[in-house]
Amino acid sequence: MATRMDMVTHMATTIIIMTEAVALTRLMTWLSPAFPVGAFAYSHGLERAIHDGLIRDRASLCEWLETLLERGSAWNDAVLLAEAWRNVAAGESLNAVAELADAMSGSRERHMETTLQGSAFVEAMTAWGGEAAGGEGGLAYPVAVGSAAARHDIRLADALIAYLHAFASNLVQACVRLVPLGQRDGVATLAALEPVILRTAQRAAVSTLDDLGSCTIRADILSMNHETQYSRVFRS
Repeated sequence: MATRMDMVTHMATTIIIMTEAVALTRLMTWLSPAFPVGAFAYSHGLERAIHDGLIRDRASLCEWLETLLERGSAWNDAVLLAEAWRNVAAGESLNAVAELADAMSGSRERHMETTLQGSAFVEAMTAWGGEAAGGEGGLAYPVAVGSAAARHDIRLADALIAYLHAFASNLVQACVRLVPLGQRDGVATLAALEPVILRTAQRAAVSTLDDLGSCTIRADILSMNHETQYSRVFRS
């Protein structure tokens, strides 16, 4: 027969499981393709890389995305997300990290990409009581996501993995349309990137702003070239 202590322990375990389930559900919603941030409109410079023949198949796409995740813009986004999460969790201001994220955009349309998605994310968060960033607008996308995750008690590691996966998934879908790359190759690319995403999230979870920095100059230049491309499907 169950004791009172057993019942209390069971109830506490159930509450923890349900709380984690709610957090996971929200995270999946916020970073799903259905969430209205307009991510589908951006190629992050990949359209130009495909135009120039630098990305032409699954192998070249996988290599490109792996570099962005480990040493490029996605890495910097992860560091900024983690810093925003920690600031909110500690009850500190987001101003400094928000200004830094805004200043780090490598080109005009990269700046548009992160700020417009960030603003759209904050606006969409009104469905959860408008608590994404304490009512602030104009935040860079990773800062807005990090803030929301902390405010809704979502673990930093989970938020980082979901954000980086969404980043890679969105760009894979762009390449499925542009290379063209088959759906099977697209899925295989995401499968191959799983360990990269997990490693990057693990590093970012213990990062500081001193870890910011990238060495993906070609990707940045191609993103700038893409702004003036004569014909294109995507922004950035």
